[in-house]
Amino acid sequence: MVDAKMLNKMSSAPGFIAALDQSGGSTPGALRLYGVSESDYQGDDEMFRLIHAMRVRIMSAPAFTGDKVLGAILFERTMDGDVDGEPVPSYLWENRGVVPFLKVDKGLNAEENGVQTMKPMPDLDTLLIRGREKGIFGTKMRSVIGHADKAGIAAVVEQQFQVARQIIGQGLMPIIEPEVSIKSPTKEQAEAILRDEIAQQLDKLPAGETVMLKLTIPTVADFYAPLTAHKSVVRVVALSGGYSTAEACEKLSHNHGMIASFSRALAENLRASMSDAEFNASLAATIDQIYAASVTKS
Repeated sequence: MVDAKMLNKMSSAPGFIAALDQSGGSTPGALRLYGVSESDYQGDDEMFRLIHAMRVRIMSAPAFTGDKVLGAILFERTMDGDVDGEPVPSYLWENRGVVPFLKVDKGLNAEENGVQTMKPMPDLDTLLIRGREKGIFGTKMRSVIGHADKAGIAAVVEQQFQVARQIIGQGLMPIIEPEVSIKSPTKEQAEAILRDEIAQQLDKLPAGETVMLKLTIPTVADFYAPLTAHKSVVRVVALSGGYSTAEACEKLSHNHGMIASFSRALAENLRASMSDAEFNASLAATIDQIYAASVTKS
Protein backbone atom coordinates (compact mmCIF):
# COMPACT_ATOMS: atom_id res chain seq x y z
CA MET A 1 0.00 0.00 0.00
CA VAL A 2 1.19 3.52 -0.77
CA ASP A 3 1.96 5.85 2.12
CA ALA A 4 -1.36 7.40 3.20
CA LYS A 5 0.06 10.78 4.26
CA MET A 6 1.98 11.16 1.02
CA LEU A 7 -1.08 10.10 -0.99
CA ASN A 8 -3.25 12.66 0.76
CA LYS A 9 -0.76 15.42 0.00
CA MET A 10 -0.31 14.34 -3.61
CA SER A 11 -4.03 14.08 -4.29
CA SER A 12 -5.31 17.26 -2.67
CA ALA A 13 -2.62 19.82 -1.78
CA PRO A 14 -1.84 22.79 -4.06
CA GLY A 15 1.57 22.90 -5.69
CA PHE A 16 3.68 21.20 -8.34
CA ILE A 17 6.23 18.40 -8.79
CA ALA A 18 9.89 19.16 -9.44
CA ALA A 19 11.54 16.82 -11.95
CA LEU A 20 15.15 16.30 -10.83
CA ASP A 21 15.63 13.08 -12.75
CA GLN A 22 18.02 13.78 -15.63
CA SER A 23 19.80 10.48 -16.37
CA GLY A 24 23.13 9.71 -18.03
CA GLY A 25 22.04 10.78 -21.49
CA SER A 26 20.52 14.11 -20.46
CA THR A 27 22.92 15.07 -17.67
CA PRO A 28 25.54 16.81 -19.89
CA GLY A 29 22.83 19.07 -21.31
CA ALA A 30 21.49 19.88 -17.85
CA LEU A 31 24.98 20.75 -16.67
CA ARG A 32 25.62 22.95 -19.71
CA LEU A 33 22.47 24.94 -18.92
CA TYR A 34 23.77 25.25 -15.36
CA GLY A 35 27.01 26.70 -16.69
CA VAL A 36 29.20 23.59 -16.40
CA SER A 37 30.74 22.53 -19.71
CA GLU A 38 31.92 19.03 -20.59
CA SER A 39 35.51 20.27 -20.40
CA ASP A 40 34.97 20.95 -16.68
CA TYR A 41 34.82 17.27 -15.72
CA GLN A 42 36.30 13.92 -16.65
CA GLY A 43 34.17 10.77 -16.85
CA ASP A 44 30.74 9.78 -15.59
CA ASP A 45 31.58 9.70 -11.90
CA GLU A 46 32.64 13.35 -11.91
CA MET A 47 29.67 14.29 -14.07
CA PHE A 48 27.20 12.66 -11.68
CA ARG A 49 28.95 14.23 -8.69
CA LEU A 50 28.42 17.67 -10.22
CA ILE A 51 24.77 17.07 -11.09
CA HIS A 52 24.14 15.72 -7.60
CA ALA A 53 25.67 18.86 -6.13
CA MET A 54 23.32 20.93 -8.27
CA ARG A 55 20.32 18.91 -7.11
CA VAL A 56 21.37 19.18 -3.47
CA ARG A 57 21.62 22.93 -3.91
CA ILE A 58 18.05 22.96 -5.25
CA MET A 59 16.61 20.57 -2.65
CA SER A 60 18.18 22.43 0.27
CA ALA A 61 17.22 25.93 -0.93
CA PRO A 62 14.87 27.79 1.47
CA ALA A 63 12.02 27.96 -1.08
CA PHE A 64 12.14 24.25 -1.93
CA THR A 65 9.58 23.03 0.60
CA GLY A 66 6.27 21.19 0.57
CA ASP A 67 4.40 24.48 0.82
CA LYS A 68 4.66 24.81 -2.97
CA VAL A 69 6.70 21.80 -4.14
CA LEU A 70 4.51 18.72 -3.62
CA GLY A 71 6.98 16.16 -4.90
CA ALA A 72 10.34 15.59 -6.54
CA ILE A 73 11.21 12.99 -9.17
CA LEU A 74 14.66 11.51 -8.63
CA PHE A 75 17.20 9.70 -10.78
CA GLU A 76 18.30 6.38 -9.24
CA ARG A 77 21.75 7.75 -8.33
CA THR A 78 20.06 10.70 -6.60
CA MET A 79 17.86 8.33 -4.57
CA ASP A 80 21.03 6.53 -3.47
CA GLY A 81 22.76 9.79 -2.56
CA ASP A 82 22.44 11.98 0.50
CA VAL A 83 22.02 15.56 1.64
CA ASP A 84 24.24 16.45 4.60
CA GLY A 85 24.57 12.77 5.45
CA GLU A 86 20.84 11.99 5.24
CA PRO A 87 19.41 9.78 2.44
CA VAL A 88 17.73 11.94 -0.19
CA PRO A 89 14.20 10.40 0.02
CA SER A 90 13.96 10.80 3.80
CA TYR A 91 15.56 14.26 3.63
CA LEU A 92 12.89 15.38 1.16
CA TRP A 93 9.94 14.04 3.13
CA GLU A 94 11.07 14.51 6.72
CA ASN A 95 12.96 17.80 6.34
CA ARG A 96 11.22 19.50 3.42
CA GLY A 97 7.73 17.95 3.29
CA VAL A 98 8.31 16.95 -0.35
CA VAL A 99 7.06 13.56 -1.63
CA PRO A 100 9.85 11.52 -3.32
CA PHE A 101 9.36 9.75 -6.67
CA LEU A 102 11.83 7.61 -8.62
CA LYS A 103 12.48 7.52 -12.37
CA VAL A 104 12.46 3.81 -13.27
CA ASP A 105 12.61 3.58 -17.07
CA LYS A 106 15.86 2.61 -18.79
CA GLY A 107 15.49 4.80 -21.84
CA LEU A 108 13.73 4.53 -25.17
CA ASN A 109 13.65 2.09 -28.07
CA ALA A 110 14.18 3.31 -31.62
CA GLU A 111 11.16 4.96 -33.19
CA GLU A 112 8.56 2.64 -34.69
CA ASN A 113 5.08 3.62 -35.86
CA GLY A 114 5.81 7.21 -34.92
CA VAL A 115 6.60 6.45 -31.26
CA GLN A 116 9.37 5.35 -28.93
CA THR A 117 8.39 2.75 -26.38
CA MET A 118 10.40 2.03 -23.25
CA LYS A 119 13.33 -0.34 -23.23
CA PRO A 120 12.91 -3.57 -21.22
CA MET A 121 13.22 -3.28 -17.43
CA PRO A 122 14.15 -6.82 -16.32
CA ASP A 123 15.28 -5.69 -12.86
CA LEU A 124 12.27 -3.46 -12.17
CA ASP A 125 10.91 -5.40 -9.18
CA THR A 126 14.31 -5.27 -7.46
CA LEU A 127 14.50 -1.51 -8.03
CA LEU A 128 10.93 -0.99 -6.81
CA ILE A 129 11.58 -2.92 -3.60
CA ARG A 130 14.77 -0.94 -2.98
CA GLY A 131 12.97 2.32 -3.64
CA ARG A 132 10.11 1.42 -1.33
CA GLU A 133 12.56 0.53 1.45
CA LYS A 134 14.24 3.93 1.01
CA GLY A 135 10.93 5.76 1.40
CA ILE A 136 10.02 6.36 -2.24
CA PHE A 137 6.29 7.01 -2.75
CA GLY A 138 5.95 6.54 -6.49
CA THR A 139 7.67 6.17 -9.84
CA LYS A 140 7.89 7.82 -13.24
CA MET A 141 8.49 6.27 -16.66
CA ARG A 142 8.65 8.05 -20.01
CA SER A 143 7.71 7.14 -23.57
CA VAL A 144 7.68 9.54 -26.52
CA ILE A 145 5.05 10.09 -29.23
CA GLY A 146 6.23 11.84 -32.37
CA HIS A 147 3.31 11.31 -34.74
CA ALA A 148 -0.42 10.65 -34.66
CA ASP A 149 -0.14 6.94 -35.38
CA LYS A 150 -2.97 5.05 -33.69
CA ALA A 151 -1.15 1.70 -33.54
CA GLY A 152 2.00 3.31 -32.17
CA ILE A 153 0.18 5.35 -29.53
CA ALA A 154 -1.87 2.32 -28.48
CA ALA A 155 1.38 0.36 -28.01
CA VAL A 156 2.87 3.13 -25.86
CA VAL A 157 -0.18 3.36 -23.62
CA GLU A 158 -0.57 -0.40 -23.28
CA GLN A 159 3.09 -0.76 -22.25
CA GLN A 160 2.82 2.10 -19.78
CA PHE A 161 -0.21 0.58 -18.06
CA GLN A 162 1.29 -2.90 -18.05
CA VAL A 163 4.32 -1.61 -16.17
CA ALA A 164 2.09 0.56 -13.96
CA ARG A 165 0.26 -2.52 -12.72
CA GLN A 166 3.61 -4.06 -11.78
CA ILE A 167 4.49 -0.90 -9.85
CA ILE A 168 1.12 -0.85 -8.07
CA GLY A 169 1.75 -4.46 -7.10
CA GLN A 170 4.86 -3.33 -5.23
CA GLY A 171 2.91 -0.75 -3.24
CA LEU A 172 4.04 2.32 -5.16
CA MET A 173 2.22 5.03 -7.13
CA PRO A 174 3.05 5.04 -10.87
CA ILE A 175 3.30 8.23 -12.90
CA ILE A 176 2.48 7.27 -16.49
CA GLU A 177 4.30 9.57 -18.94
CA PRO A 178 3.51 9.20 -22.65
CA GLU A 179 5.08 12.47 -23.81
CA VAL A 180 3.79 13.98 -27.05
CA SER A 181 6.67 15.90 -28.61
CA ILE A 182 5.97 19.62 -28.84
CA LYS A 183 7.70 19.45 -32.23
CA SER A 184 5.27 16.87 -33.60
CA PRO A 185 3.63 18.03 -36.86
CA THR A 186 0.49 16.17 -35.76
CA LYS A 187 0.55 17.07 -32.05
CA GLU A 188 -3.15 17.88 -31.71
CA GLN A 189 -4.23 14.71 -33.54
CA ALA A 190 -1.82 12.63 -31.45
CA GLU A 191 -3.32 14.07 -28.28
CA ALA A 192 -6.81 13.05 -29.37
CA ILE A 193 -5.71 9.45 -29.93
CA LEU A 194 -3.73 9.47 -26.68
CA ARG A 195 -6.63 10.70 -24.58
CA ASP A 196 -8.91 7.94 -25.89
CA GLU A 197 -6.28 5.22 -25.37
CA ILE A 198 -5.56 6.35 -21.81
CA ALA A 199 -9.28 6.51 -20.98
CA GLN A 200 -9.73 2.93 -22.20
CA GLN A 201 -6.86 1.68 -20.08
CA LEU A 202 -8.07 3.60 -17.01
CA ASP A 203 -11.47 1.95 -17.34
CA LYS A 204 -9.77 -1.47 -17.19
CA LEU A 205 -8.02 -0.81 -13.86
CA PRO A 206 -9.41 -2.85 -10.96
CA ALA A 207 -11.39 -0.94 -8.36
CA GLY A 208 -9.12 0.84 -5.91
CA GLU A 209 -6.08 0.94 -8.18
CA THR A 210 -4.96 4.44 -9.05
CA VAL A 211 -2.29 6.13 -11.17
CA MET A 212 -0.95 9.56 -11.93
CA LEU A 213 -0.51 10.91 -15.46
CA LYS A 214 2.28 13.15 -16.76
CA LEU A 215 1.32 14.66 -20.09
CA THR A 216 2.53 17.32 -22.50
CA ILE A 217 0.51 20.52 -22.13
CA PRO A 218 -2.23 20.02 -24.75
CA THR A 219 -2.78 22.19 -27.80
CA VAL A 220 -6.43 22.73 -26.82
CA ALA A 221 -6.90 24.07 -23.29
CA ASP A 222 -8.57 21.64 -20.85
CA PHE A 223 -8.37 18.84 -23.41
CA TYR A 224 -7.40 16.36 -20.69
CA ALA A 225 -10.19 17.41 -18.31
CA PRO A 226 -11.94 14.00 -18.68
CA LEU A 227 -8.75 12.31 -17.48
CA THR A 228 -8.30 14.63 -14.48
CA ALA A 229 -11.87 13.73 -13.44
CA HIS A 230 -11.44 9.94 -13.80
CA LYS A 231 -11.88 7.99 -10.55
CA SER A 232 -8.63 6.09 -11.10
CA VAL A 233 -6.47 9.22 -11.55
CA VAL A 234 -4.85 10.78 -8.47
CA ARG A 235 -3.38 13.75 -10.34
CA VAL A 236 -2.54 14.89 -13.87
CA VAL A 237 0.78 16.71 -14.10
CA ALA A 238 2.26 18.57 -17.05
CA LEU A 239 5.78 18.34 -18.45
CA SER A 240 7.38 21.45 -19.90
CA GLY A 241 8.59 19.53 -22.95
CA GLY A 242 11.19 22.08 -24.01
CA TYR A 243 9.01 25.17 -23.60
CA SER A 244 10.62 28.04 -21.70
CA THR A 245 9.43 28.60 -18.14
CA ALA A 246 7.29 31.55 -19.17
CA GLU A 247 5.70 29.75 -22.11
CA ALA A 248 5.10 26.53 -20.17
CA CYS A 249 3.51 28.43 -17.29
CA GLU A 250 1.31 30.47 -19.61
CA LYS A 251 0.04 27.37 -21.41
CA LEU A 252 -0.46 25.45 -18.16
CA SER A 253 -2.47 28.30 -16.62
CA HIS A 254 -5.32 27.56 -19.06
CA ASN A 255 -5.61 23.88 -18.12
CA HIS A 256 -7.78 23.31 -15.06
CA GLY A 257 -6.86 20.33 -12.90
CA MET A 258 -3.32 20.04 -14.27
CA ILE A 259 -0.26 20.94 -12.21
CA ALA A 260 3.33 21.33 -13.33
CA SER A 261 6.09 18.74 -13.26
CA PHE A 262 8.88 20.74 -14.81
CA SER A 263 12.56 19.87 -15.16
CA ARG A 264 14.37 22.15 -17.58
CA ALA A 265 11.96 25.00 -16.87
CA LEU A 266 12.58 24.73 -13.12
CA ALA A 267 16.36 25.09 -13.48
CA GLU A 268 16.35 27.41 -16.49
CA ASN A 269 17.72 30.45 -14.65
CA LEU A 270 20.08 28.68 -12.25
CA ARG A 271 23.87 28.86 -12.72
CA ALA A 272 26.76 27.23 -10.90
CA SER A 273 28.52 30.60 -10.66
CA MET A 274 25.70 32.20 -8.63
CA SER A 275 26.21 33.06 -5.00
CA ASP A 276 23.90 31.22 -2.62
CA ALA A 277 21.81 34.37 -2.25
CA GLU A 278 21.47 34.77 -6.02
CA PHE A 279 20.73 31.07 -6.53
CA ASN A 280 18.10 30.96 -3.80
CA ALA A 281 16.40 34.13 -5.00
CA SER A 282 16.28 32.91 -8.61
CA LEU A 283 14.91 29.49 -7.62
CA ALA A 284 12.33 31.07 -5.32
CA ALA A 285 11.08 33.31 -8.14
CA THR A 286 10.77 30.33 -10.51
CA ILE A 287 9.00 28.24 -7.87
CA ASP A 288 6.50 31.08 -7.33
CA GLN A 289 5.94 31.36 -11.08
CA ILE A 290 5.36 27.61 -11.57
CA TYR A 291 3.21 27.38 -8.45
CA ALA A 292 0.98 30.22 -9.65
CA ALA A 293 0.48 28.52 -13.03
CA SER A 294 -0.40 25.26 -11.25
CA VAL A 295 -3.01 26.68 -8.88
CA THR A 296 -4.36 29.84 -10.52
CA LYS A 297 -6.50 29.10 -13.54
CA SER A 298 -8.11 31.67 -15.85
